[in-house]
Amino acid sequence: MSTTTRRSRRNASAMKMVGALLALFREAAGYTQKSLGEQFVVGEQQIASIEQGRRPLKPDLAEQFDEFLGTKGALATALSRMPEVDLVPLWAEEYLDREREAIAISWYEVLVVPGLLQTEAYARAVFRSRVPVYDEDEIEQLVAARIERQEILHRKVPPTMSFVVWEAALRDRLGGDEVYFEQLGHLRTYADLPGIALQVLPLGRTSHAGLAGPFILLETPEYQRLAYSETPRGSQLIADPDEVAILTQKYAMLRTQALNTEDSRDLLDRLLGEQ
Repeated sequence: MSTTTRRSRRNASAMKMVGALLALFREAAGYTQKSLGEQFVVGEQQIASIEQGRRPLKPDLAEQFDEFLGTKGALATALSRMPEVDLVPLWAEEYLDREREAIAISWYEVLVVPGLLQTEAYARAVFRSRVPVYDEDEIEQLVAARIERQEILHRKVPPTMSFVVWEAALRDRLGGDEVYFEQLGHLRTYADLPGIALQVLPLGRTSHAGLAGPFILLETPEYQRLAYSETPRGSQLIADPDEVAILTQKYAMLRTQALNTEDSRDLLDRLLGEQ
């Protein structure tokens, strides 16, 4: 999914401001990071990350802190007034947090290679295609953030991952031939890794369960199932069990309509052979 949320440290100044406020209020109330965290079943490291601006403070937790610390809504207000030009949409920010911790991810993509499988050059080509355009500094920040997300693929125990990618995404030559074939080779390498199932949904199918667009399913360490989707008008994290179940059914059908993993690798080999 071509997430265009402006994560990296693009909103670092605003996040650090909110974090500094939390640290100020916490210390004034006589709490350490550990003792405050214990009040909310939140780890000391999470409190530290929020205060340092490395992790976003979520609205519900901000309200709880305000009530507990007697700060009369200061944190919630500061969070709500973060400049929109600098703010990661909260649903997308929440999704990215869940993605980092997920034990299973299922990803259906239609127009671009899934972000977790993109090369740096391909990601740059994706962001350069955006209208209205990003400036070069923004593009480099976005690319760095996307590559940083891929660290979950290299965890000691990575999540179980399934990708279904419409063939159209593998036919567009974003960035030119060199970028295109590097990206295909990158996909071919990941297609051989244990724990990753990469399937291509070929062009020309007479039925297609994913016409409503791309989406991602994930499972948290607490075995909660969530879904995430994006449109040009925004992003949505879905927790409602009924809605998640519908998307799970769609994904199961897409996997039956797609090529199996072996045939998908063969298709990648044929595309690579066109060099």
